[in-house]
Amino acid sequence: MDGQSPLHGKSTSLKKALTWMAETLAEHPEKKRIIVLREAELRFDLTPLECEFLDTHFSAE
Repeated sequence: MDGQSPLHGKSTSLKKALTWMAETLAEHPEKKRIIVLREAELRFDLTPLECEFLDTHFSAE
């Protein structure tokens, strides 16, 4: 690994997942962030590195 975050690469799936998560949480504030995060990981078929990135940066309530 070169130390860069997955966002510095060509990961359109991760960018789409982040956009979808933001929209989903805005439209459904009652949903738990971790549930939305897990759904995004599956929906956008993210790699283990991308999942780790989301878990590290976006799993806190």
